[in-house]
Amino acid sequence: MPEGTTRSAGAGVGPSTSTSTSTSTSTSTSTSTSTSEPEADTAGPDGPGGPVRTAADVAPVAAPPRGRLASRRSTVDAVLRRSPAQPLFRLAATRRLAVLAYHGIDDPPTFALQMDRLVRVARPVSLARVEQAVTSGRPLPHRSVLVTFDDGHRTVLTQGLPVLARLGVPAAAFVVTELIDGDQPFWWSEAAFLAAHGGTARALAGTAPGEVVRSMKRLPDTDRRTALAELRESARAGAPRQEQLTRHDLLTLRRSGIAIGNHTVGHPCLDHCDDDTVRDEITRAHRDLTGWLEGEEPTAFAYPNGNVDHRADPVLRRLGYRTGFLFDHRHDRLLPRRPLRISRLRVNSTTGRDRFDTILSGLHPAVHRLRGGA
Repeated sequence: MPEGTTRSAGAGVGPSTSTSTSTSTSTSTSTSTSTSEPEADTAGPDGPGGPVRTAADVAPVAAPPRGRLASRRSTVDAVLRRSPAQPLFRLAATRRLAVLAYHGIDDPPTFALQMDRLVRVARPVSLARVEQAVTSGRPLPHRSVLVTFDDGHRTVLTQGLPVLARLGVPAAAFVVTELIDGDQPFWWSEAAFLAAHGGTARALAGTAPGEVVRSMKRLPDTDRRTALAELRESARAGAPRQEQLTRHDLLTLRRSGIAIGNHTVGHPCLDHCDDDTVRDEITRAHRDLTGWLEGEEPTAFAYPNGNVDHRADPVLRRLGYRTGFLFDHRHDRLLPRRPLRISRLRVNSTTGRDRFDTILSGLHPAVHRLRGGA
C-alpha cells in the first residue's frame, strides 16, 4: 500500500479493569524522591484526560545479589539522576520523542513500576499516533513516549500486557515470524547455550564462549547459519525449548492495543545478508503477518540488532511501511525527519528508577556516547 494511506496500526490499550488510583510511594528502586521533577499526573495515553492508574499494588521483587560492578553502576546511576544536568536534559526531552526499546519482561514488578512512572512524567502514545504524525506532518505533543518490544518474547503477552492494560499504555511488538506457533529458541540464545556446552564451529575458532553471539552477528549471514548448524552438531546438549507466541496471541495483543510490527523472518543482521535475503526476510514476514492479522498489513519495521541497511528502504516503501525503528539509544524529533530511521532508547524490564529516569531524560544516552558507546 502506498505511503500516506491510512491503515490501522494499533490504538491505545483497552480499558483497565482496575479502579485503583493510589500513588506508589514505596516501591521505587530509589530511596529518595526528586522534588524538582514535574509530574504529569493528568497526562494519560495520547493526551491529557486519559485514565491514570498506578502500579502501587505490585510488590517489588527482592534484589539479586550485587557484585562490585553492579554496585558501582547503581551508584553512578544515582549520581546522574541527582546531578545538575538532569533537570536540563529532562526539560530538553519534553520536546523530543522517546521510543523505548524493550525485549522480554524478565522482572514484571519493576516493569510495572517503570510504566507507572511513565504515565506520571510522560505522555504514552500509540504507534498509530506516531504514524499519523509522520503522514500528516504535524508533530507529536510534548513528552510523547512510545513503548516497543523486539523479537516477540511471550512474556510481552503474559507479563507485559496486564501491566499495560491496567495503566492504559499502548505499545508495539516487533516479532520474528519463523518462531510463531513453535518452541524454537531465539537463535542467539541457542548459540550461547550451545557454546557454553562445548559447541564449536569453524568460523568461530578461538572465540571464547561468551563472545560467540557477538562474533556470529559479524559473520556473513550464510556463515552465521552454518556456524549455528555446527554448534548444534558438536554441543554436548541441545538448547532447551522456548514457548513462543502463537497466531492467536498476536491477535490478542493487537486487539488489546499492542500493534504488531515486522522484525523479519529469522532475525539476521541485514547488513550481512545478500540482496535476495534482505528482500525475502522482509517480504515473507510481511506476508505472514498480514495473513495472521486477518488481512491487516503491518506498517512498522524494526531492524534486527539495530543494523540498518539501505537496501531495506525500497522494499519497505513498496510494501507501504510508514515507520522503521533503530536501536541506537537516542531520542528523535516529535516529527521524525527520517520515518524509516526513528531512533529508540534501550531499556530493560530490570532497569532501576535512577537509570530509567536518566534514560527518559537523555542524560544516560549522552554519557553513554561520551564514553564511546554505540
